[in-house]
Parts: sequence; structure tokens; C-alpha cells
Amino acid sequence: MSILFELADIVKDCELKAKKLLIRESILYSEEIVQRSENTEKLDNILYYGDNINAILDLLNNGYKGKIDLIYIDPPFYTNASYSKQMEIDYLGEKKVIQYKAYSDIYKNGFKEYLEMITIRLFLMRELLSDRGSIYVHIDFRTVHYIKIIMDYIFGSEFFLNEIIWSYKSGGSSKKHFSRKHDNILVYTKTKDYIFNPQKEKSYNRGYKPYRFKGVTEYEDKLGWYTLVNLKDVWQIDMVGRTSRERIGYETQKPEALLERIILTSSDDESIVADFFSGSGTTIAVAEKSNRSWIGSDSGKSSIATIMKRLATIDSKAYNIINFNKDLDIGYIKYKSISYDKTDRNTFRIDISLERYNLDLENLNINKKDIDIISEILENDSLSLVDYICIKIGKDAPIIVYEDYRFGKSLRIKESFSFIIDRLNDDIELNIIDVFGNLSTNDIKLLSQ
Repeated sequence: MSILFELADIVKDCELKAKKLLIRESILYSEEIVQRSENTEKLDNILYYGDNINAILDLLNNGYKGKIDLIYIDPPFYTNASYSKQMEIDYLGEKKVIQYKAYSDIYKNGFKEYLEMITIRLFLMRELLSDRGSIYVHIDFRTVHYIKIIMDYIFGSEFFLNEIIWSYKSGGSSKKHFSRKHDNILVYTKTKDYIFNPQKEKSYNRGYKPYRFKGVTEYEDKLGWYTLVNLKDVWQIDMVGRTSRERIGYETQKPEALLERIILTSSDDESIVADFFSGSGTTIAVAEKSNRSWIGSDSGKSSIATIMKRLATIDSKAYNIINFNKDLDIGYIKYKSISYDKTDRNTFRIDISLERYNLDLENLNINKKDIDIISEILENDSLSLVDYICIKIGKDAPIIVYEDYRFGKSLRIKESFSFIIDRLNDDIELNIIDVFGNLSTNDIKLLSQ
């Protein structure tokens, strides 16, 4: 049977499941709250690691119903492909390249399972959207016509605002069909009273020559003369190329210019922006730079690791991590030494030296050919596998007091470091992410030493 004949049943079934989840919110909350930090609501920005259904339900249980002005999602495109990530490691001064599975866009039960996955989440996201809110769903030719019908039902066809075409240049072409060089972004609003701050773009004059019309302001650049007009629904924005400064090694990374247009158009300074398929964290990074509060979520450890490093590079404000996957942590750190001294300013300097990083290889999703080299690295130079390190102090709105990460040509973190705290009884937490995206956390108890 064609999926079109099943579409109505899929939507109705997902609507019923979403309603049951919403009715059971308090039950789900009590089951999951054990993995939620006590201080979350004291911070503006939240990063969820785990199933985004749990993230949405957690938000609904904590006062975010109708509070989010902008939701952008870039869900899987139903490509039926798995995506790998290559990581360079400085092993005893020699560069090694390791490849591991980052995430999968394959569904055991096919397209129906894919549509069910997205549909139930769209029903739940609608509960979070404010009366002035908008939702942008970023997809492509494979699913856009199906998702459009689903969103017409969930949000109402009368609240369909635009289909944005993101046009880009990329490698590859075909002799059997036109080259596919665009994505589709469906935009819906919650009500007719929505946030919309028109952004401008260049509109070049014919022949790139000045018109000299009365009352029309014209500008000139290296191409020629142009005016500024409100954005149209076709956006020509370059992809994140191999040589781009933005490139962070995440295969489906979206350009900041794309998200900047969306965030500036459909949110205000005091708005909360959410992305429940955060991927490389472009939405989060642009929201941070645009002075918006943000909420991100992803189930991929590679994604969470990428986002945390990305936020470190832009010196972000403090944020809280809610980890629904704590049972998946397979790495831990061993210290060579931890000491402290009182400074002349009545503060304390903490000195930490790392000895080694331990990793459970049996639960590591890497190619078999790389197991031997990883085993060798763990034996002889295990700290070369550490990608990011962060020290936070305080349970009540924690503050980052130290960060270090591998970036660019610098492929190693510092194995010994210091930081300053005001009181010895501060809660101190060490967060480490390895090159495979595994997140490990350790509490440091100074007074017990």
C-alpha cells in the first residue's frame, strides 16, 4: 500500500500517542528527574543529551509550555545512510586518523517509522510554541511533500507562512537528472500574531547600473549597483565548505548565515530559541551570538561533544547539561595529583594534573581495523584521546572556571592546569569529552583530601 494511504492513520496514531504522553507528563517526569540537574531552571540556556521527546516533556514539566518563540529543527532527511566522522590524534608526536560512526539515518521499519518519528515530535513541539512563535522545519525533496501535509494538520494550513528554498553550490552532478542543489524549509506560526522582523537583502539593478529613481536609496559594491529589499523566499547562501572558517568537521553542518536570518526574523532579544535536532550546534551558536536564550537537544554523543567545543570557542555564557544517557558513559579520568594553595587575595588556586584516560573499548562504535591502534594509544598515550575538558564550580547556576580543547592544529589539551576558586567548599565538577564524543563527569572533593 502507498504511504499516502497510510498517512492519515500515521498522523492520527501519533496524535493519540502525543496526548497520552502529555497526560502522563507527571509520571514521566518522576521517572526521568533523577538524571536532571537540580539547578536547571536557574540558567537561561539548556543542552539536552538524549531522546528529544524526553527533553520536550522535561521542558513542559518545568514551565516552558507556550514559552518558546522560535523552534528550528533540521531532522534526518531519510537518506538511508550512516555518517562517519574522522578524527586526527596526536599520538606521541605522530598524527593518526581514526574513523568512527557518528550517527545513522536508517530506519528498520522504513519510511513509515521515519514519519512516525517526526510526527509525534511535531505534536509535542507545538505545546512549547508561544502564541507569537514560529517553527521552521528544514528538510529536502525526499520528504517535503509528506511533512507539509502533516504540518497542515498539526499547525493548521491557515498558519502556513512560507516554504523557503535554501539554494547552494556543492560538488557533484548527474547525467540522468538536474543537479539537486537546494533544501526546503517549511515555516508555520502558532497564531496570526507572530514575531516577524523583516531582514534585508541586496537586489542588484539590471545591468548593475544605477537607476537614480527619486526617493530610492542605491548602493554600490564590487559587482555594481543595488538596493536593499525585504528577503524573498529563495535564499542563496553558500554551504560550509571544506576551507570555511566555520567548518568544525560535522558532516551535515549548516551555515551560520542561514540560521542568523531565521533567528533575527522570528525572534526578539528576550526570546527563547530551541532546536531539538541540534547536530553541529549552529542554531545554538547563532542564538548565543544574537543574545537569545537557547535550548538544544540531540541524542548523538558526537553532536553533544561538537556543541560543547563550539560554545567554548565563542566564550558562551553558562549553560546546563541534562544527560538522559548517563548509563552510556564508558570513559573516566585518573588523576596524577590534585592540590590547592591559598593565594594572597584570600582565594584558592587549585592545581590538577591528569595521569591517564580510561575507555571501555567493548562499547566503542569504531571500525574493527582501528581497535588495535586505539588499544595501543590507551596503553601509551591515553590523554591524546581527550578532546575537551571543562571545570565548573557551584550547583546553583554553575560557573565555568577552566576550559581547554583541541582546536585547529593544536591536537592536545594541557595535561596539567590551574584555576582559582573563592571557597574550598565549592562544588567542583570536571567534565571530559573524548575524541569519540563520550562525556565523563567527576566530582572533585577538596576538603576530603
